[in-house]
Amino acid sequence: MLRRVLFSTIVVMLLGGGGGLIWLDRWISGTDLPPVVLNTGVEVVDRNGQLLRAYTVEDGRWRLPVSLAAVDPTFVTMLIAYEDRRFADHAGVDPRALARAVWQAVTTGRIVSGGSTLTMQVARLLEDTGTGALEGKIRQIRVALALERILSKDDILTLYLHLAPYGGNIEGIRAASLTWFGVEPARLTAAQSALLVALPQAPTSRRPDRFPEAARVARNRVLDRAIQFGGLTEAEVDWARIAPIPAVRRPFPALAPHVADRMVAERPTQGQHRLTIDRDLQAQMEVLTADAVQGRDPRLSAAIMVMDHETGAILASVGSPDYTDLMRGGFVDMTRALRSPGSTLKPLIYGLGFEAGLIHPETLVADLPVNFGGYAPQNFDNLFRGEVTVRQALQTSLNIPAVTLLSELGPATMMSAMRRAGMQPELPEGEAGLAIALGGIGTTMEDLMRLYGALARGGQTVPLHTRAGEAPIATQRMIPDLAAWYLGDILSGVPPPPNAPRIGLAYKTGTSYGHRDTWAFGFDGQHVVGIWMGRPDGAAVPGAFGAEVAAPILFEAFARLSHDLTPRSPPPPGALIGIGNTALPAPLQRFGPRRPVGDHTGPAIIFPPENAILSLQPDLPVIARVAEGQAPFTWLWNGAPVAIDQQDRDVVLDVTSPGFGELTVIDALGRAGRNSFEIAVP
Repeated sequence: MLRRVLFSTIVVMLLGGGGGLIWLDRWISGTDLPPVVLNTGVEVVDRNGQLLRAYTVEDGRWRLPVSLAAVDPTFVTMLIAYEDRRFADHAGVDPRALARAVWQAVTTGRIVSGGSTLTMQVARLLEDTGTGALEGKIRQIRVALALERILSKDDILTLYLHLAPYGGNIEGIRAASLTWFGVEPARLTAAQSALLVALPQAPTSRRPDRFPEAARVARNRVLDRAIQFGGLTEAEVDWARIAPIPAVRRPFPALAPHVADRMVAERPTQGQHRLTIDRDLQAQMEVLTADAVQGRDPRLSAAIMVMDHETGAILASVGSPDYTDLMRGGFVDMTRALRSPGSTLKPLIYGLGFEAGLIHPETLVADLPVNFGGYAPQNFDNLFRGEVTVRQALQTSLNIPAVTLLSELGPATMMSAMRRAGMQPELPEGEAGLAIALGGIGTTMEDLMRLYGALARGGQTVPLHTRAGEAPIATQRMIPDLAAWYLGDILSGVPPPPNAPRIGLAYKTGTSYGHRDTWAFGFDGQHVVGIWMGRPDGAAVPGAFGAEVAAPILFEAFARLSHDLTPRSPPPPGALIGIGNTALPAPLQRFGPRRPVGDHTGPAIIFPPENAILSLQPDLPVIARVAEGQAPFTWLWNGAPVAIDQQDRDVVLDVTSPGFGELTVIDALGRAGRNSFEIAVP
């Protein structure tokens, strides 16, 4: 009885009576308020702001950031109509509702209704106080009155939207909306809104996956109130009543888990991480990756990456078929694991050969037994095909021609080009040798995406990145545009896998030594896609070849891109693009290791000197001069012919645009000399 009297006295004082107002003002002003800045879970979103992955707060609760504007207005209207119809008018306590609650308590001897406003509920949730104890109710009143003095109504509503309990470890409207309906709160229906209004009143006993009938009754009670105060018509309520109650608790989105974990680890204090990834494409690639290993060795893993090579933005990155599959090492991000690239580096070797003026796509090369100081490479099938064109050698991925060409270029040249592409190759031991042509080097899938991105962009490096809004990285040229065009033209002629469409996709496969890694990389005018399959522990996968295992997945990945195959860039101008072998200059008709003949020495460019800077003037031609060597001479600028079959040792270069480049001269015996210099505008 004493507690009821005390409660009634306090209510009278709060409602204002004479000198009690002064005491009330001081009482409110002296309130020790709880923190109103809430911890919310870190979220990772895609390029369009759609949720990829969310993380719980420290105590394991799901509480996601949300704004009032991001919630369906119907939900807000229903909430106020059902919980606190005079919310906009009171100062934290609704006198009418509180008086009714007190009268019911006095007349019945028990608490029938709490008379709590939304502000009082926020006060309770902030401090986690009880709902029925007198001391707790008084504390809620005091905190509610104090909150109304420092926060706007929208601020108070926003706090409620974060704190309301929705069963288990679910807090706040956004976590609840995703858990029970799989949608963001801006897309709630009337039936869904009504359930989420009712659920916080009894989050355990009305939990829909456990007590669906109690949830249905509570939801319909809210819908009844919505006809009178919530702005819904009877027809709308009738439709909402027959909507099903959710039977299961949905898992939170967990797309791109490897990338999300890495981004959060890099910036642990950042609340939201926006990525370049496209959510829908990522989901499709994750399904494709899981399907690729279905029914195979349970220890087999796979990875897929999709990149926009114009911007370097990663659109999808799948590090494993299942992040939680321990048998497959699902927690290991295979897009960043150091692996052997197999034959996927061969296009770079041929590109450097084009740049150096040593070969043309129709140049004949020998596929015969060779021995380089004890290193005798073999083709995968242990067969020798005699003379083939460079085009055929690359399309069929022959080992011997690639190693022979690299022996002339030098492994250091290839390593330098890889680093220009942004790659960070790792050697097993010592210096780079000829074995790097066939995968005797460590690299990652991300680095190979950089390489193929540069090939797709006409030889220009690509600033691969995953965070949206990152400043572009300065690019540089890996190989000349003509050399890159040759490669794209050759690779687009590789026959597709069985049953795959012939769409002219430029692609290359690779298989590492011992069948440990299978690869496929392809590009069109917009995208680069990379595929890897193997075992994370490095064990062999007997009988696995990139052309048979990874290539079909590559074509399936391109089929899932929401675009028609984008044509590659048109060919740059050049005299030697479309001609056959017999029409080539003699030095380019057949390639073999360059060796001195007789007492002759190879050609040497004596002007312009190495690293010179020449002035580009309309009335002053650029002249080059060669010493030594045997005429006739063929001259190339950045791999493109500028003079053929020249008997004179001086030549006027047809160079009309400024830039840094490499001048190559090839004599009648196939020996080459080269200098790099810059042509600048005065």
